Amino acid sequence: MSEQRNLILAIAISVAILMSFQFAFGPKIPTSETGADFEEPLGAPEAPKNRVTEPDSELELSEMEKAEVVGEDQRRILINAGNPAAALSGSIRLQGARIDQIILEGYRESISPDSSNIVLFSSSASEKPYFAEFGWVAEEGVGVKLPGPGTLWQSEDSTLSPGRPVLLTWDNGEGLRFERLIAIDDDYMFTVTDRVQNITDDPLLLYPYGLIRRTHEPPTLGFFILHEGPLGVFNGTLKEVDYDDLRDSRSESIETTGGWIGITDKYWLAALIPDQTTPMRGRFRYKEGLDGEKFQVEYRLTGKNISSGQSVEVTNHLFAGAKVVTLLDRYEERLGIQRFDLAVDFGWFYFLTKPLFYLIHYLTGYLGNIGLAILSVTVIIKLIFFPLANKSYAAMSRLKKLQPQMMKLREQYGDDKVKLNTEMMGLYKKEGANPLAGCLPIIIQIPVFFALYKVLFVTIEMRHAPFYGWIKDLSAPDPTTFLNLFGVLPYTPPEFLIIGIWPLAMGVTMWMQQKLNPAPPDPMQARIMMLLPIVFTFICARFASGLVIYWTWNNILSIIQQWVIMRRMGVKA
Repeated sequence: MSEQRNLILAIAISVAILMSFQFAFGPKIPTSETGADFEEPLGAPEAPKNRVTEPDSELELSEMEKAEVVGEDQRRILINAGNPAAALSGSIRLQGARIDQIILEGYRESISPDSSNIVLFSSSASEKPYFAEFGWVAEEGVGVKLPGPGTLWQSEDSTLSPGRPVLLTWDNGEGLRFERLIAIDDDYMFTVTDRVQNITDDPLLLYPYGLIRRTHEPPTLGFFILHEGPLGVFNGTLKEVDYDDLRDSRSESIETTGGWIGITDKYWLAALIPDQTTPMRGRFRYKEGLDGEKFQVEYRLTGKNISSGQSVEVTNHLFAGAKVVTLLDRYEERLGIQRFDLAVDFGWFYFLTKPLFYLIHYLTGYLGNIGLAILSVTVIIKLIFFPLANKSYAAMSRLKKLQPQMMKLREQYGDDKVKLNTEMMGLYKKEGANPLAGCLPIIIQIPVFFALYKVLFVTIEMRHAPFYGWIKDLSAPDPTTFLNLFGVLPYTPPEFLIIGIWPLAMGVTMWMQQKLNPAPPDPMQARIMMLLPIVFTFICARFASGLVIYWTWNNILSIIQQWVIMRRMGVKA
């Protein structure tokens, strides 16, 4: 009885955890949606006496510039204006030269053609500011006037588009002339070239910087299997920082040569990509004030000495767009960006997950539908593990064939556990059956199945991808439910009771496969095991339909394979 009680307790706890993790790991409500500015300085890697003013936007403004910030000058350069084939649109605010309006033209909030496009960057005048900024900082105490967020840059250009860069200029009136050339390619990569001309009589040391600031925490979609938030690659190693962890640490700095730093959502990425040959200091930052909380990632490159009458130039990049795997790989190769593909959370089984993605991507190109590609990949995986699965199903068939004899032994030695175990082991040895033989092949396949689950969950290629029939979005749950007779009745049940056709099919196939396996010898355990298909049907009903279709199809293939093996061995199903 104690074993049964422990088993029931373990299953109850497991089910409770599975049913409630969406509440535990669901979206968090930020304390505020507006932002102020950081104040603490960013320490330089040099000796303490050479402290550097941090790249912190509205710091060190003149009185005129402060007035401009309050007035929020809205003169802008449009991005890809009037180009229907543009990957993104938006604008650059001339005041501060901030890239602070980015709309992803190829992606919408929902599958409805009337839904709004995805808005990635929003200006400081919006409800949820999110923007990128580049500039220069000087050593602390050096009285030099540098462009900031209140600086009104000048430009003769009105539109930024591929092949048509824009030039921004600003003169500080004290012998320094600043130029910024901003270009964009056909996708999501900005190239920002900053040039400083020193026509004073004295040499000057300036540090290039870039920052991305998000003044709200967005709802996170991936729970604990997907990272969303600040991240970067430093010295070839990926570092991920959760929003909550950054709240606790407030600030964290890393020095590296090459790499990148940014903020990621499930499908979207904003990343700063400095010159890959120049040492830099990357930093994750958080601050909460009366006007809300801010998350910021930034880098500062080593200082540039500008002699009198000379000029210096630095070129950096900004990625702001969708995490299309093939596109990230192309940028990684073309620009030499360290591990840029790690912006997609392929997980621990990267060596399996990414090849599986490319296999699905390749098959989609031929089959024309990612759902068909998922079904095809499932078949390929089944073929690869066919020998192992055969051993597993053969072992379970032998156990099922021995069930009548095992039941007799339980009736005969039910009160003598030691004798019962001895007799059962003797029976296994006599018939050549191994209770563990069916487990090892399954354990070996777990990393592959988890990798496939990762691919289907995290890659943008599945987002809003249709299948057939009522499945219009493989990344969304099955929209049907049996409680209103699949749409016949004008009734919408609570979300946790919405169980569609595909989740029901998954539950039925799971039950059918369970019937082919040897039942637990204990009646109580057997009854509990019979409840699992029902439990998993409810749990998986809110999973992405692509995952449920994969699981259902995998169950069907397993049932066919196991049934054939049992028939050959003369075992009744």
